[in-house]
Amino acid sequence: MSLLPDTDNFYPFPPKPARLTADEKQAYRDNIRRLLRERDAVMVAHYYTDPEIQALAEETGGCVADSLEMARFGSAHSASTLLVAGVRFMGETAKILSPEKTILMPTLQAECSLDLGCPIEAFDAFCASHPDRTVVVYANTSAAVKARADWVVTSSIAVELIEHLDSLGEKILWAPDRHLGRYVQQQTGADVLCWQGACIVHDEFKTQALRQMKALYPQAAVLVHPESPQAVVDLADAVGSTSQLIQAAKTLPHSHMIVATDRGIFYKMQQAVPEKILLEAPTAGEGATCRSCAHCPWMAMNGLQAIAQSLQQGGEAHEVDVADELRQRALTPLNRMLSFAADLKLNVKGNA
Repeated sequence: MSLLPDTDNFYPFPPKPARLTADEKQAYRDNIRRLLRERDAVMVAHYYTDPEIQALAEETGGCVADSLEMARFGSAHSASTLLVAGVRFMGETAKILSPEKTILMPTLQAECSLDLGCPIEAFDAFCASHPDRTVVVYANTSAAVKARADWVVTSSIAVELIEHLDSLGEKILWAPDRHLGRYVQQQTGADVLCWQGACIVHDEFKTQALRQMKALYPQAAVLVHPESPQAVVDLADAVGSTSQLIQAAKTLPHSHMIVATDRGIFYKMQQAVPEKILLEAPTAGEGATCRSCAHCPWMAMNGLQAIAQSLQQGGEAHEVDVADELRQRALTPLNRMLSFAADLKLNVKGNA
């Protein structure tokens, strides 16, 4: 019997936040600003949250970034409380790196299909059946899965890290995203055994529809996150993490960008290239089998009302807790990644 979960089964999706009037939104924004000051808190938001949430994070002295940069920003900031607008594993990562801080989330029910598709019991058995492999897990995993790993990795340094491990003669057990695992294997030639997880957003981008869109916009570059299927990646002019795709939009000469990642990225990407036209890469469409339609339903749970409630109420419904023994074990592979990323950055600067 396979140790891998049936990740093709649909996950239960959360309800969408209630729609707010313009006056209600302004009242919540004012209240959140006040509560952040009163609680000595700073807000960090992921690129995939809704634009109004990203804007509020920027306006209140926080940051908009990928999951690792969110945690690093929070760790370096003097605030005693960190409000994480994202999904649950991001709050856990922040707590692992900043145990002395109070970590709040608008809701602890904001999940991630990659995290849900890699339960620790099944993953532990999978690792135990391949004891000769170095375990590398994506940041989009629970604290327990991180604690089982030798390395944690983000998409921005995945290729470089696997190249490094391959140069040492190590065979890799990769989890959870099969598309990203396949991408790094192709880029490096390393021996990579993949757990069969997938992101529900990136897994829905469609090759045939993307070709048709390219024909409609021949002046457009195609930007693709490597969590997408291989056939979609093969059509890309640039492949990379969220921050790398924003940089690609800046450096590519094209006037139009077809973007195959969560549409939440458009807020920061449009800031970077205000003169360019950004287009959503096609998914299955609202009337077909599309479930996410290029926007993570759990990221959408980070609404203004939920943020205000988390700052007002705190407590078990909003505060992230990671047991100290688990935190210490998860910190080891996280610190390995941080050290590797810092060395990589120094090497890039040194060769510039």
